[in-house]
Amino acid sequence: MNLALFDLDHTLLPLDSDHEWGEFLVRTGAVDPVGFARQNDAFYAQYEAGTLDPVEYLEFALGTLARFSKQQLDDWQLAYMREVIEPKILPAARDLVKQHQDAGDLVAIVTATNRFVTAPIARALEVEHLLAAEPEYDDQGCPTGKLIGIPSSGAGKIAHTNAWLAARGQTLQDFERSYFYSDSQNDIPLMSLVTHPVATNPNALLAAHAQAHGWPIIRLFEQQ
Repeated sequence: MNLALFDLDHTLLPLDSDHEWGEFLVRTGAVDPVGFARQNDAFYAQYEAGTLDPVEYLEFALGTLARFSKQQLDDWQLAYMREVIEPKILPAARDLVKQHQDAGDLVAIVTATNRFVTAPIARALEVEHLLAAEPEYDDQGCPTGKLIGIPSSGAGKIAHTNAWLAARGQTLQDFERSYFYSDSQNDIPLMSLVTHPVATNPNALLAAHAQAHGWPIIRLFEQQ
């Protein structure tokens, strides 16, 4: 059995699910359309530049969730999946995941985005294992606005991956081949540890790094 890890945003999806969730909340009128959108866009620009403070961003994102009831969030989550995400799950991404599943590989999505946003997306992609930023929930199943553990971004993806594998009684070194597909230079720490890093729809910084290190580059969405 080999291991296949996938980033989510701009890797398996041609969008950023975290940023799009914020845009969805703006469109629904759930949040201040000016102030929230400005802050959401600023965080996204920091992410693209590699300067984002993940704890600061997650406090913003999870704090937003904590404003609403579980029923309201569940309703919005369904609408968000139907309107925003499902039309953007494209055949090339499904085919790449299925290729590894059909080969008998252990497949997981490893994303910096929180589990509230990404769990339905992982289910839609038919990926059982999801490593994501973990929101704290109260006894009624409502987000408290707090993060459990460490962010699942940058080097945090290494910690989350190692912890997940350890819970299964495994290590990264147990796999003859380990893949990590990502679009961003933010994921170079984990990409550097697997045997087969694949720059997938890479931004300019990751593309340059991949070329310098002889990593393969694939572009899933150019012809779709």
